[in-house]
Amino acid sequence: MDYKKAGVDIEAGYKSVELMKEHIKKTMRKEVLTNIGGFSGAFSMEAFKNMEKPTLVSGTDGVGTKLKLAFIMDKHNTVGIDCVAMCVNDIACAGGEPLFFLDYIACGKNYPEKIADIVSGVAEGCVQSDAALIGGETAEMPGFYPEDEYDLAGFAVGVVDEKDLITGKDLKAGDVLIGIASSGVHSNGFSLVRKVFHMDKETLNTYHEELGTTLGEALIAPTKIYVKALRSVKEAGVVIKGCSHITGGGFYENVPRMLPEGVRAVIRKDSYEVPAIFRMLAREGQIEEKMMYNTYNMGIGMVVAVDAANADKAMEAIKAAGETPYVIGQIEDGEKGVTLC
Repeated sequence: MDYKKAGVDIEAGYKSVELMKEHIKKTMRKEVLTNIGGFSGAFSMEAFKNMEKPTLVSGTDGVGTKLKLAFIMDKHNTVGIDCVAMCVNDIACAGGEPLFFLDYIACGKNYPEKIADIVSGVAEGCVQSDAALIGGETAEMPGFYPEDEYDLAGFAVGVVDEKDLITGKDLKAGDVLIGIASSGVHSNGFSLVRKVFHMDKETLNTYHEELGTTLGEALIAPTKIYVKALRSVKEAGVVIKGCSHITGGGFYENVPRMLPEGVRAVIRKDSYEVPAIFRMLAREGQIEEKMMYNTYNMGIGMVVAVDAANADKAMEAIKAAGETPYVIGQIEDGEKGVTLC
């Protein structure tokens, strides 16, 4: 008996590392001091030594049951983007710049080409957010996961000068809420998605005119990364007073997280067109509207609050970063919370 016969192929692990190196190389920043394959990743503090009060911000998350789609569709090169996005968007919400990212892949069997495919998506997410992929772990766990399945999670660290932290403390009535378009369902609410639609190849490969693509491609579209859009707003000289990443819990849970006591957010549902995938999901699943807004991003992946005088400038900065913004509401005096009308 040996480790390979027990289900763990060390040689496959070595091959996975070699195959992923070409993808990881694309994410390198000058502050990275170690090579892939070491026991830890080292990152120089040069990146933030000139800040008055450098403050580390971090985020950790996984892809969740959206991975089930990847298994069925045998498409593994985009879920890594989701993994990075879920972490770095939270960092950006605090005003932080992502510095580096680490991933964790646990699988039933290490297929080196598949692992490299997954990591190619992680690397792409890091490129989109200017974060270095400085390390990770691939754990082969036979008997724990089915051979063709895996889990994917990650951890990111960023930095912000303390004075630039986005806390929401200065929000006041009259501030404008700008929503930035999502790319679809992102990486939340897939346990419900999988109850509404049959999770088989025939269903997922079916083309729908209203979606302009197959159901599978619409659902697996990777999560938008908003780091560069928020950076563009900051570089335009606009202070982001509050920021909310619309993830699990939709509008009702996430928008209040950016609010101080004494103000509430009022969002107009007709201020933008809800993407077809959400309309289809609500229709096919007979899901009531409030539950949709309490579960999904409904086409808005990030909400930022700015002074009314800076709204136009913020909109232009977001457009310049390649994203689509909408004025979706405003801040009003009242009990902390959100009103969708």
